[in-house]
Amino acid sequence: MSLKPRGEIAGLKACHHGGPVYAELEKLGLKADEIIDFSVSSNPFSYPPAVAEAVCGAVINRYPDSESTELKEALAARLGVSPANIIVGSGSMEIIRLITLAYFGGGDAVLILKPTFGEYELAVQIAGASVMELWGKEESNFAFDIDEAISLIKEKKPRGVFICNPNNPSGQYLTRQQVEAELEACADSLLVLDEAYIAFTENSWPSTGLISKGNVVSVRSMTKDYALAGLRLGYAVASEDIIGNLKRVCPPWNVNAAAQAAGLAAIKDGDYLKRCEAKIRQSKQYLTGELLNIGFKVLPSRTNFFLVNVGDGQRFRAALLKYGLMLRDCASFGLPAYVRIAALTMPQCEKLIATIKLLKEKGEVGV
Repeated sequence: MSLKPRGEIAGLKACHHGGPVYAELEKLGLKADEIIDFSVSSNPFSYPPAVAEAVCGAVINRYPDSESTELKEALAARLGVSPANIIVGSGSMEIIRLITLAYFGGGDAVLILKPTFGEYELAVQIAGASVMELWGKEESNFAFDIDEAISLIKEKKPRGVFICNPNNPSGQYLTRQQVEAELEACADSLLVLDEAYIAFTENSWPSTGLISKGNVVSVRSMTKDYALAGLRLGYAVASEDIIGNLKRVCPPWNVNAAAQAAGLAAIKDGDYLKRCEAKIRQSKQYLTGELLNIGFKVLPSRTNFFLVNVGDGQRFRAALLKYGLMLRDCASFGLPAYVRIAALTMPQCEKLIATIKLLKEKGEVGV
């Protein structure tokens, strides 16, 4: 008889993500490097030029710095906070797991505003806590109702609250005033503000001024910002007390030497994100305009990806994948009629639109 895991673990369901599913590609006779991937909302342009040299020069015959000191100091200088207010992780996903491990457990309830990134729920369940849900409505483009959220927080007093801002997959973005109002209601709760896509968000506001409240943690993704998905790099900004608690449960040497070197090199390229942002905005405007002209319903978004109502997201994705174009169907978000599309380079976007027009003429896709 095999030894069974904790009850919470036995019932877990895997969280679906964008990106290539290699077994699926193999069945279609495709390779990952042949795919144009609109399903992952990372920076579509190559990492800063200095990154490759930095990675090649990383020292790999000794353990890396467990504190990621140089990278942390560079991030702190850029954000205007103390290095003691930052913890670096192997992607923002590790940070989310550290938060749930440090702060939530059996008997706790955690509020998640949905539709959103599925890993929050999985991380909460792994910690043994229960999930409360509050859903944005389709008629409001899945925007979160902050007044309703505040009422629920005051009534139920959850141990934690997860907000993705800008939200994945809707691209909706809360104002500073909305977040501050919710934070005020979270007197006995930890507010986790996932800002993985903040670098590509139009007219964003700085959340670092909120960390003095003592019960908010901002999660960021250098993987998304600097096209470093293969290296995994993220960080959190919070009060010294919160960072100290996350460090207590963080494994040693959690960020490898190559990732630390890449992150440091990327930050030193001060104009990189600004250069990319302008090109991403151009691609997004092209995609949304063309899709509207074709006849699809495109939801407004403040960041580098957006939702499109295509009637049947899985069928639409499958039709495009045969042509080497990968989209994110949103059934796992609870939105089976939608796909999520990230803005890539203009030539890639032009190929996507041309293929959708062809498939629509053939009757293979539609609404």
